[in-house]
Parts: sequence; structure tokens; C-alpha cells
Amino acid sequence: MPELKCTVQTCAHNQQMLCDLESIVVGGDQAKSSFETCCDSFVERKGDQYSNSTKSASDCSCVDCKATDCAYNDNCKCEAGRISVEGSCASNADGTECATFTCKS
Repeated sequence: MPELKCTVQTCAHNQQMLCDLESIVVGGDQAKSSFETCCDSFVERKGDQYSNSTKSASDCSCVDCKATDCAYNDNCKCEAGRISVEGSCASNADGTECATFTCKS
């Protein structure tokens, strides 16, 4: 299970750079660069959602990865030791990316 750092402060699942989901989905089945990936689990934070969250966040998450050309993708599971999801001002999943993506071809 990769160590997950998330800088997407506009996501409802983000709690102090950690994700409160046990598993996330990284999209980008045709990706050849990190800019072509996204966090499909992104949900835009509305209002004061952050302070009302009761879920606990963890520094590790299972990552279901659709970016089949990523060097860390093993049967749609991320095998990187650490990943970083970025997109500090995102308002939808397309505004996010897996910064750890490395094209294997």
C-alpha cells in the first residue's frame, strides 16, 4: 500500500495533506505523462465540509490505477512506495494529477 500525500486542498477527502479514503482511483488509461492522469476519487469540498469531517485520514491508501502505461502499475494496482496527488486549486478531477506517474515506454 503506497504512502499517499495529497496537496489537493479543495477535495472533501483531504485532511491536512492526507486522504480519508482507504482506497483511491487514479485515472488516465491513455496517459503518457502525469498531466494526463487524475484522481477519479476527487470530490469538491463545499462550504465548511473540512471541519465537519468525522473520518480519520491515513498516510497510506490502496491505489487502483487506470494509467496502464505507468511504470508503477501492476495489474491496475499502484506499486510505488510513495505517491503524490497534486492540484491545489482543483474544482474537478481533471484539475488533479498523480505526480508520481512515470511512463514505462
